[in-house]
Amino acid sequence: MNDLYDRHKAVIPDWVALYYRDPIEITHGEGRHVWDAEGRRYLDFFGGILTTMTAHALPEVTKAVAEQAGRIIHSSTLYLNRPMVELAERIAGLSGIPDARVFFTTSGTEANDTALLLATAYRGSNQILAMRNSYHGRSFSTVGITGNRAWSPTGLSPLQTLYVHGGVRTRGPYAEYGDERFIEACVADLEDLLGHTRNAAALIAEPIQGVGGFTSPPDGLYAAFRRVLDRHGILWIADEVQTGWGRTGEHFWGWQAHGQAGPPDILTFAKGIGNGMSIGGVVARAEVMNCLDANSISTFGGSPVTMAAGLANLSYLLEHDLQGNARRVGGLLIERIRAACAGVPAVREVRGRGLMIGIELTEPGTGRANPDAAAAVLEAARENGLLIGKGGGHDTSTLRVAPPLSLTVSEAEEGAALLEAALRSL
Repeated sequence: MNDLYDRHKAVIPDWVALYYRDPIEITHGEGRHVWDAEGRRYLDFFGGILTTMTAHALPEVTKAVAEQAGRIIHSSTLYLNRPMVELAERIAGLSGIPDARVFFTTSGTEANDTALLLATAYRGSNQILAMRNSYHGRSFSTVGITGNRAWSPTGLSPLQTLYVHGGVRTRGPYAEYGDERFIEACVADLEDLLGHTRNAAALIAEPIQGVGGFTSPPDGLYAAFRRVLDRHGILWIADEVQTGWGRTGEHFWGWQAHGQAGPPDILTFAKGIGNGMSIGGVVARAEVMNCLDANSISTFGGSPVTMAAGLANLSYLLEHDLQGNARRVGGLLIERIRAACAGVPAVREVRGRGLMIGIELTEPGTGRANPDAAAAVLEAARENGLLIGKGGGHDTSTLRVAPPLSLTVSEAEEGAALLEAALRSL
């Protein structure tokens, strides 16, 4: 393994992050488990960054990919593409957006980049409202609106970005307020901000912030924002790259927890829909999607193979009610994790919903971020046979737990026990 690590360092950029002091090579997986090159088995509670959504080596997806690859792998969007149209039809129907159009990309970064293009063209403005502690991708435009310094390597941007309060419930100037007053204060902040700006194009927001450490506002905040935005003609972009497809358990899309004022104007998705295949995309009402006045295509977006995978994966998810499973098993898992964290001084908060759970670690008694503790628990969990992730604002001090949505009760119990042992090792 050291040989592969040395080769990696010789040809891959220094800024491509690797987990663990001794990085591992994942060679294969099945269900909710993966194996490394040394033959060690791990219970996978991160799914390749919330991307292996249903299960590793899911037979239905594997079969669909193989059969499509045996017919044709690539054609581009210059030709009619039956799997692409079929998946677009299904996603448009599920999106909640009226008269929806769907454009496929190869990643969440590219999806958000496209959404920013649509919003700025539609509104004739390069001003974007974003949330503090947010993350929207690694392209030049998306790092420019990302509200998390650890993942934004440059302040240069084609966009003017203004940051809004509200994405983090338990930190910041309104943390001590009750939910209703918290929403009122954030709305007042937004109203005040708009009084100082030019006409903004859009607000982009993750219903639950992913890289930011699975933080979220009270339900209804973005509905309250939407009413303000509508008065100004400003679009709402819901970044569902991590929250979509039922992961939160209670809803199919994260925006539905804030749906009292209607659906977003633009919705972006990626990660889980392909179960590991490179699929991203944008859904928008036709008026917005069709506003561009130049031709465009996608060479790899909507590939027949990835679309076949997406169709098979989405069908499996719906037919097996994996959203319901995320709600039921996720509810059990968060209870077990909260019990495991009781009495661990470094744990500030356990938060999340469905199979999207964050454990924030701080220096005991101070509230200061504790990235060393997060790194230590990540290492200990791996030693115990459990893979988890990390993230967080200000510093990387939140453990991220996001297993495939087919997680069983026994696997949830096992994973919680392994995580407890890792936490107790602090």
